[in-house]
Amino acid sequence: MNQRQREDFFKCLQSQNPDPTTELNYRSPFELLIAVILSAQATDISVNKATDKLYPIANTPEAILALGVDGLKSYIKTIGLFNSKAENVIKTCCQLIELHNSNIPSDRDALEALPGVGRKTANVILNTIFRQPVIAVDTHLFRLGNRTGLAKGKTPRAVEDKLMKVIPTPYLLDAHHWLILHGRYTCKANKPACHICIVSHTCDEFRRQQKKSA
Repeated sequence: MNQRQREDFFKCLQSQNPDPTTELNYRSPFELLIAVILSAQATDISVNKATDKLYPIANTPEAILALGVDGLKSYIKTIGLFNSKAENVIKTCCQLIELHNSNIPSDRDALEALPGVGRKTANVILNTIFRQPVIAVDTHLFRLGNRTGLAKGKTPRAVEDKLMKVIPTPYLLDAHHWLILHGRYTCKANKPACHICIVSHTCDEFRRQQKKSA
């Protein structure tokens, strides 16, 4: 994918969805942080079902800490890896209270020091809450970057670094959400919906398939 195609790629995604955002339900930075921690190897739908019950009861570090690990598990037991996630969330609440006055830090190192928070989760918070131009590479972005030719790499970090270099600056702030949503609903793993894809004309894989069938 060349520079002109990349410009066209993001221009099309922007025209389709001018104000993209996460599909996780949240009303505060803390709620989003917990939701993203819970979303590892889980769907946003399953996380939303759990947090829709949890947050009316506890949606601050102090309130969730008061639930304790077992109390928290009762709300998130439908989510994969809920045992380890409950422990990490409780530990994160402790650190937020002790080190950050119950606020969510805007610094990458401070975020990644929180239990259960890796680079991807930190990037989601930095982009969605603090509006920093960073990219959180999940399975959707990794697949899409390699399949389309937008940013090829053997690891998520390699794809992230490439995306940061090649995404046109005017689109960088919202690129994270556009790419996740496109990978989730159109450029799917097993059955990509190329017939309805608005950026298929820029895609390396689609053009290869077109040449084969010609």
